[in-house]
Amino acid sequence: MKTIINFFKREVVFTVATVLAIASMFIIHPTKEYLGYIDFRTLALLLALMLVVSGLSSCGLFDILVKKLIIKVNNRRQLALTMVLLCFFTSMLITNDVALITFVPFTLILLDYIRDKQYSVYLIVLETIAANLGSMFTPIGNPQNLYLFSLSGMDIIAFIKLMLPYTFASFVLLILAIMIIKPKAIDKEDNLAEVNSVLNYKSLLVYITLFVVCIFTVLSVIDYRIMLSIVLVFVALVNIKLISKADYVLLLTFIAFFVFIGNIKNIPQVNQLLENLVQGRECYISVAASQVVSNVPAAMLLSGFTKNFSQLIIGTNLGGLGTLIASMASLISFKFYNKTKESNSIEYMLTFTLLNILFLVALLILYALIH
Repeated sequence: MKTIINFFKREVVFTVATVLAIASMFIIHPTKEYLGYIDFRTLALLLALMLVVSGLSSCGLFDILVKKLIIKVNNRRQLALTMVLLCFFTSMLITNDVALITFVPFTLILLDYIRDKQYSVYLIVLETIAANLGSMFTPIGNPQNLYLFSLSGMDIIAFIKLMLPYTFASFVLLILAIMIIKPKAIDKEDNLAEVNSVLNYKSLLVYITLFVVCIFTVLSVIDYRIMLSIVLVFVALVNIKLISKADYVLLLTFIAFFVFIGNIKNIPQVNQLLENLVQGRECYISVAASQVVSNVPAAMLLSGFTKNFSQLIIGTNLGGLGTLIASMASLISFKFYNKTKESNSIEYMLTFTLLNILFLVALLILYALIH
């Protein structure tokens, strides 16, 4: 019982989504129409991408990439530039949470190697912001993009054009934030070369091929059922353990929200009230909602009450800035940092909140100028 309670405490978003779904069932009783609520294509793509990216990580690709870049780094500013931009650009393809899972622990280890932890909080916070903002550029950068892109029916070029101004502005803001760091020389030890660097080329080829298959599914070239079957078979053949490591709680959270939203839409009075609240204010409402429930649930909830998906895409992506829970990926960095011996939670929260607010205000000003 204690284990179950701890699970629900740890998975707050899943718990809330499940409670809402179950509560809505008492109003709209379960029928076969529930299956129509669920976007199986989005779920299949999420699962497949989680497995493929996990495979790419397991074969040593990211360790090799980071090691080769770090060897050329000579000072603090260059180190920050390398790690922050790695999070920014890789999140576009491997998602924001995977980018942080990959690079934040490496950054902490690296700072330990070079005996320089004085600016670890600032650097980790910038990496977190970079991952959340870089991921907004592509439909596969984060779960809410994948969901809203699929729901909207827009093509990938239109999506990229929509997010390009905000992505470019984010890049400029990150560069300015990095320039604050003094270019103090760093002391690289010989043992830096001992960082994991074994690359399994055969596995790498398989996972890259599977990634391409996923992209073709995003582009609606390959049916999602065929794609998922191919990914599951080849991942099982290469490394079956990866199948158990996917974030199935996230998938169940999506299903719970699908049920809740589907039921709410079948209650005319509530449906009309929420439509009146959201329509015409999609971006600002989604930014505000993200601060409380995080941007993935906000995207799923609000998508049921408007057809202006472009504004929802912008709002839920910008809404990933702000509070620590505005983007669940931000919690990943916080957890990794908190495990270090010299962690300072108060300093981290203050730095995180200040920088996130500054970035959010700047991007909302850009949004207001564009619209």
